[in-house]
Amino acid sequence: MTGSLDGKVALVTGASRGIGKGIALELAACGCDLLLTARDRAALEAVAEAVRAKGRRAELHVADLRDDGQTEALARATQERFGRLDILVNNAGAARRGDFFALTDAEWTDGFALKFFAQVRLSRAAWPMLKAGGGSVVAIGGIGARAPVADYMIGSSVIGAQVAFMKSLADIGKRDGVQVNVVNPGSVDTDRFRHRLGTIMKRTGLDETGAIEHHRKELDITRFGLPEDVAALVAFIVSPRGRWLHGSAIDMDGGQVSPLRMSVYD
Repeated sequence: MTGSLDGKVALVTGASRGIGKGIALELAACGCDLLLTARDRAALEAVAEAVRAKGRRAELHVADLRDDGQTEALARATQERFGRLDILVNNAGAARRGDFFALTDAEWTDGFALKFFAQVRLSRAAWPMLKAGGGSVVAIGGIGARAPVADYMIGSSVIGAQVAFMKSLADIGKRDGVQVNVVNPGSVDTDRFRHRLGTIMKRTGLDETGAIEHHRKELDITRFGLPEDVAALVAFIVSPRGRWLHGSAIDMDGGQVSPLRMSVYD
């Protein structure tokens, strides 16, 4: 895929670590210049330096996209610094796990604020640039909506709404020439995964290797994912070779979700 996106400009949210960082580095390797956004300036600077080491331009915009005005400011910053936008990756956002009866209204509101409402606002604000260049939007969702569990109720609800929004946006994309898709990763080795792994190690008394294998068997998957796995799929989707994909919600989960399970977005 090296060079397949030469000269394109990509905006990646939640780019400071994990899947967002992996996507930023993969897009840079494919030839993209990048505007990176997240709340952690120091972590963003490190990702920007890694992008520049690949010979691509990287700009930062530190923001909390839960703030209504920040999405418009981010779109303006993209226009001012690059004059165009070809790829929008809506990656930012996570939801708190926990017992339904202990989760507060504030935690539900926060879960929707970043992974749903911020993505709605940013897609709207960036749309004129994407339309002008026949660009692409990819949202990073998750398998929670297809395999909901009681202790991830907020996340499952948010992702379900996110996928429905993106499916609807894809209809507008057909009219305006903008590609729209969703990628739903399963369990990916990120900071949050490592936190869950620590909990499993305490519960079972297993070492890290044993806990990973124990959890893999619990989920009945081939292996756990890496940020690079998701990044490679995103890079393919937005490349010329992936442009026929449109309005798709693609699971990437090592077989965790059965293809026979009824989908909330089928």
